[in-house]
Amino acid sequence: MPRVHLKVEIGADDDNWLAGVSTDFSDTEFKILATHPVDDGVLELVEVTTPDEDAIVRRFDDASEVRSYEVLHSDEGMVLIQLVFPMPSTYEARRATGNLPRLPLVIRDGWISGELIGLQEQLSEFTTALAAADIPYEIVSVTQSYDAGGLLTERQQEVITEAVEHGYYDSPRGCTLIELAEKMGVNQSAASGVLHRAEGRIIKEFIA
Repeated sequence: MPRVHLKVEIGADDDNWLAGVSTDFSDTEFKILATHPVDDGVLELVEVTTPDEDAIVRRFDDASEVRSYEVLHSDEGMVLIQLVFPMPSTYEARRATGNLPRLPLVIRDGWISGELIGLQEQLSEFTTALAAADIPYEIVSVTQSYDAGGLLTERQQEVITEAVEHGYYDSPRGCTLIELAEKMGVNQSAASGVLHRAEGRIIKEFIA
């Protein structure tokens, strides 16, 4: 399933009020570590990396959007804040349709970045919608995840794991096929056959 690391320019509206703060403090990074709906809104845990902790905390004091907040930890250049703010109008809809991005999310200078995982069609629809709404975005990277458990049999996975752990695929090799077979308590022919079939499956899946 594709994983897309995406950056999207955001406006300072009720769905992302931190955007305005991030543009005012362009050298500050807001990392959303956790988010959870509560009775009076949404609770978020935010790690703020900033050269001016006091100014950031004062900004939280002045923010009408923040119903409550607590500084959990403060260190040189970093503040960990737990806050509650009103439920964004689109939050429940995004959660119901499974379109919430994976945490953590990073907000910096009016841009939010994070990872989305979904079917290629879903991700394509999302970026098409961004383009149609004239919302600037940037695809940082695209990777493909695989279910290794469904690729190899349990025995093949066991033998491949042993081979890797004992340096069979290192250069130079950490052990020979004979030594690997001895460590696993099987004969050389059996070890070779399992490795060959497992390697064939891995290579074919990679090429596909």
